[in-house]
Amino acid sequence: MKYIDEFQDPALARRLLDDIHSTVTRPWALMEVCGGQTHTIIRHGIDQLLPEQVELIHGPGCPVCVTPLEVIDKALEIASRPGVIFCSFGDMLRVPGTGRDLFQVRGEGGDVRVVYSPLDALRIARQNPDREVVFFGIGFETTAPPNAMTVHQARKLGITNFSLLVSHVRVPPAIEAIMRSPSCRVQGFLAAGHVCSVMGTAEYPDLAARHRVPIVVTGFEPLDILEGVRRAVRQLERGEHTVENAYARAVRPEGNPAALAMLADVFEVTDRAWRGIGVIPDSGWRLSERYRAYDAEHRFSVTGITTREPAACRSGEVLQGLIKPHECEAFGTLCTPRAPLGATMVSSEGACAAYYLYRRLDLRPPQARPATTPAPPAGPTAPLEASPVA
Repeated sequence: MKYIDEFQDPALARRLLDDIHSTVTRPWALMEVCGGQTHTIIRHGIDQLLPEQVELIHGPGCPVCVTPLEVIDKALEIASRPGVIFCSFGDMLRVPGTGRDLFQVRGEGGDVRVVYSPLDALRIARQNPDREVVFFGIGFETTAPPNAMTVHQARKLGITNFSLLVSHVRVPPAIEAIMRSPSCRVQGFLAAGHVCSVMGTAEYPDLAARHRVPIVVTGFEPLDILEGVRRAVRQLERGEHTVENAYARAVRPEGNPAALAMLADVFEVTDRAWRGIGVIPDSGWRLSERYRAYDAEHRFSVTGITTREPAACRSGEVLQGLIKPHECEAFGTLCTPRAPLGATMVSSEGACAAYYLYRRLDLRPPQARPATTPAPPAGPTAPLEASPVA
């Protein structure tokens, strides 16, 4: 297949669903570890089309959502300082810290700018040599290479007024932490294809074997998700636990050698706190000693941060897959995209945002729904005819 709409073909989706329905014989719980996959699942109703024995659990797959509150508060403190230009991707500006967000800092006079690449921030640093320019570097293995390249470029060009506030996290240690949790119900994983396109698949076979769970590397379109589920269910039914690459059009076992070399040069592995989860050993990166001068935390010496999560927010449980977003009492009432309590509601990859955008009206009690709401078509695969995948 060549074009993206081919990965949304309802006839092919029906065939995959039929295969899953005919294969499954008992309950299985699968976790997708990517917020983009979560949005595809909820937007297209994939979880509702699967057999009732197959449950999809939403994991900590949103990089904005897992950025710890302490780092958000450090960003707010740095962005508030005179002489600082604080640059970030737009999805971080609404993420609530303790009492405010970056939009509020900008409204109070802070120079907070939205950029579309870390290289944009480096260009701003070159244009403003008398000011400190900080880029908020967050994300999984996907966004780490361009951030590493930017710091490498800054050092090469001798640009000294640029620094990176780093909050990069790594997926395999998070899977390890999930499987070690006493409350874990996960029996298989849909791994994020974009992460594996950078890192390859070398870290996953040991996880699959040690915890006896299938791990299927999966893309982001409806057919990608269904194929990932089909392969995972097939393994579970057979008692297998191996790593499969269902995203071969983008992922090679060795990953991207150039990106891996850049990561090895600029970053080093460290323990990292995940918002709502806690510290996971070896789950993040920080700038190596060679590039420590470009570390914003080191440069600005931000200390004395006291964080406070809203008592009503249960985003930590959502990120761990312990509850679905609508099971939080604040969902859609105290917590909305315009007034979020947690990052899972405001991020474009957050599970709470997905439920609010695509599932909110379906979650109302029957007596609160309009009388004109049509009944869904009969049969497990019939809704695909009118599904957004068409």
